[in-house]
Amino acid sequence: MPEPCLCLVTDRSVIKGGRGDLSDLIERVAQAVEGGVDLVQLREKDLPGGELLELAASILAVISGRAKLIVNERADVALAAGAHGVQLGEDALPVSAARITMGSGALIGRSVHSETGASRAEAGGADFLIVGAMFASRSHPGEGPAGPDLMRRISGTSRLPLIGIGGITPENAPGVIEAGASGVAVITSILAASDPKAASARLKEALREAWCLYGSPAGVGKGGRGKI
Repeated sequence: MPEPCLCLVTDRSVIKGGRGDLSDLIERVAQAVEGGVDLVQLREKDLPGGELLELAASILAVISGRAKLIVNERADVALAAGAHGVQLGEDALPVSAARITMGSGALIGRSVHSETGASRAEAGGADFLIVGAMFASRSHPGEGPAGPDLMRRISGTSRLPLIGIGGITPENAPGVIEAGASGVAVITSILAASDPKAASARLKEALREAWCLYGSPAGVGKGGRGKI
């Protein structure tokens, strides 16, 4: 996976102010990948397993190998769809359990909100961490942003690739990279944009410029910027 990594987390509720139809979501994901998204996290918590499986298969078809697909929490759906991995919440099932379901080659991430959570996730065998919230976010309205300082503290001890999430924009993304992230994850900045492809391209360009200034070509062992 390229560094810096641009991750799109799906949430069709941000499209046109409500639960948009799935075909619209699929099209926006396709446009986002064209614009530079490297990793798509399928996160539609209200969908039953059967619909989620169909959606995962449709997204895999439109991204056509240009990006990786991981499924939020549902390792069974990820395996059945042929997705690349699964994203686990901080208190979700252990990474070891997800690997039993998906196999040793699966990409397994863990969402963390503290240094303690990051240490536990790394010890548990996670491949990468999504760290947040960096800034105020409509997807977590009651959650106070931890800011890049949390990323900086975690990157000082973790050897895993770290992806910042929460209120990310082209303007503040460089600060997250400077703090030790290998990439950022976004929802609204891309999915709610009138042109998801252009929005993704702007974010990716901001990340590339920041990576030239702050990134670690050596990968593992510097600020947590390991290869995914």
